[in-house]
Amino acid sequence: MIAAMPSLLAPDALLPSGWSRSVLLEWDVHGTLTRVEPGHDGRGVERAAGPVLPGMTNVHSHAFQRAMAGLAEFRGHPTDDFWTWREEMYRLVARVTADDIEAIARQLYIEMLKHGYTAVAEFHYLHHDPQGRPYDNRAETAERIIAAAAASGIALTLLPVLYAYGALGNKPLAGAQRRFAMDAAGAIALVEEIAAFHLPAPLLKLGIAPHSVRAVDALQMVEVVQAATRLDPRMPIHMHVSEQQGEVDECLATHGTTPLDWVSQLVPVDARWCFVHATHLTQIEMRNLARTGACVGLCPTTEANLGDGIFEFAPWFEARAPWAIGGDSHVGVSPMEELRQLEYSQRLRLHVRNVASDEEARDVPANLWSAAARGGAAAAAQPAGEIAPGRRADLVVLDGGALDFEQLAARAMLGVAMFAGNSNRVRDVFVAGRPVVSGGHHPQEEEARAALRRVLARLRAAP
Repeated sequence: MIAAMPSLLAPDALLPSGWSRSVLLEWDVHGTLTRVEPGHDGRGVERAAGPVLPGMTNVHSHAFQRAMAGLAEFRGHPTDDFWTWREEMYRLVARVTADDIEAIARQLYIEMLKHGYTAVAEFHYLHHDPQGRPYDNRAETAERIIAAAAASGIALTLLPVLYAYGALGNKPLAGAQRRFAMDAAGAIALVEEIAAFHLPAPLLKLGIAPHSVRAVDALQMVEVVQAATRLDPRMPIHMHVSEQQGEVDECLATHGTTPLDWVSQLVPVDARWCFVHATHLTQIEMRNLARTGACVGLCPTTEANLGDGIFEFAPWFEARAPWAIGGDSHVGVSPMEELRQLEYSQRLRLHVRNVASDEEARDVPANLWSAAARGGAAAAAQPAGEIAPGRRADLVVLDGGALDFEQLAARAMLGVAMFAGNSNRVRDVFVAGRPVVSGGHHPQEEEARAALRRVLARLRAAP
């Protein structure tokens, strides 16, 4: 990595209160912001090359799926949907090795950093070898994810996944799903093992992830949440919920209720929770969930790619309830792209422009970036998400010299970066005050790219 810095002058910075000019940013040896001072003269301080944003958390990642991004776009069924896409994913699962997982994740995390993500919550369920057998080291693939994050410099929240069944009704795991097998006791043991070996670590946090109503039963749900709470009352808990209408219908047929109601009847739902997708929540569910402080993890490009549907964002925004963005299957690696897709999907749904705004907050790009950064950091238990004293110095610097930024104020620059999506306008990225991307370049990108090329050549070779 590039040498750490103690300070930076932002010509413009997106603070919790909005855009501010000439902001002095200072941080301590741990990378925690100690001073955020607008109106500074900037003497003796290195000046950022453009507007400075708080770093973004990718709240939902399946890193290995980066190896199949864009490869499920050939019609294989008259009604292609998530369920037919899943079969293509299973073909990759059957071949990818632990070494592959590390190489794919390292390249992905570098790509994320270069586009403005500074932290990632990895929803990690590839626990076993390609034949579905446990590794000698229970944490083998988890360690590969941790190593990839450390090599890239991104902050990581690792979420070992509880995945006990193949479908609702406690159907057994079959085929490629056997790689995912993990009961509640195993998932908690994995968290404990990783914690004992790695924590405390400055950029690593741990959580737990019951996969979905398809993959857990009531007893295991209660067991894993209670055990996680004993380990850490603030431990993040992430779960897929109501991603597809088919899942909701099947849950109603099996349990007599919706996925979110089923979870809520079993365990306390509070601000520790991040419900991923939440696409098909009812209006009553949305109102009730907003009162709990739980976050919804939206993955707009993946949800669009899979044809899942459109989350009803406008009332969630109006309630100022927590939300975040995730890359999920990684058909996109840019937070700008996720936020653009989110806003555009709402415009198409409602037939109006500038949905993420109201009379009190009229700046759509700033509203989107600030809320997603804040919500994602909280959902991943990362001490970042805002440019404020006590927060980690995770910073994203836009390229103030970009052609399309000519003569624009910072507010408009962010709008161009987000909604004129022809190029990546991120220039520099800091994680805990350390530059991990400088001038658009990551120091490991050539090595990581070559490693992934070798992996893809083998995975895509004819069997």
